[in-house]
Amino acid sequence: MSSPVMAGRRVGADLKGRFDAGVATSGMLVVLAVESVTFLVSDIIGRRFSWSEFLLQAWFMVRVAMMPTILVAIPFGIITSVQIGAVANSIGATSFSGAVNGIGVLRQAAPLVTSLIIAGAIGSAVCADLGARTVREEIDAMKVMGINPVQRLVAPRVAATVAVALLLNVIVAFTAMATGFLLNVGKGTISSGSYIGSFVAFSQTSDLWLAEFKAALFGFVATTVAAHKGLSASGGPKGVADAVNQAVVLSVILLAVINTGLTQAYIMLVPQGLG
Repeated sequence: MSSPVMAGRRVGADLKGRFDAGVATSGMLVVLAVESVTFLVSDIIGRRFSWSEFLLQAWFMVRVAMMPTILVAIPFGIITSVQIGAVANSIGATSFSGAVNGIGVLRQAAPLVTSLIIAGAIGSAVCADLGARTVREEIDAMKVMGINPVQRLVAPRVAATVAVALLLNVIVAFTAMATGFLLNVGKGTISSGSYIGSFVAFSQTSDLWLAEFKAALFGFVATTVAAHKGLSASGGPKGVADAVNQAVVLSVILLAVINTGLTQAYIMLVPQGLG
């Protein structure tokens, strides 16, 4: 029977091992991100970038994520509109519902939905593809032939995800805001002119740039995590499944933390008020 001291030592060793693994993973993610950006920039400047791979991956990501994005954006728009409308009616501020609903969707809901779709649909697909190549030893074969897998496979996928993320963010924002407009104006609680006018009065161009920057950054982070987990997969199909699960969970956590930090920084640095 083990003593409490031995049990405490095992727990301490386990925590230390997890901490060391987390630090190592963070370092490898940073290295992979830097390599991806370096290869991406150098290949585009040197006209060696694989545009065919970029277009193929972008089209695949659009097909995978477009319909789920729209289907998720509509309930987000409904929930946001209903909750904001109820609060606005209770305090007699229905004339400001357009501004609150639109700005909330643009700053928070659209990038949030985009991040979830990217992590869940696109990130898992990228991780599964690279993981399957890894366990089949295709990545090792590429290295033997002198082909860098980061340059050939990861960099085009990073560029494709960033481009698709910008598109998905616009689609989410438009769908959610249109849904809120139809609900509020359709119920007769506010006129279309007042709804749009309040949004135009309080919104700023920087709100759109913030949302697009978040979407691009989310796409970059999610693809980097998915590529790292895919290239590190081992143990056959089960290893690939575990890598996909880890990639999705880690991506969602990182994107939530990044979203919170960017939002707080934006509120502190950008003057808020009438646009």
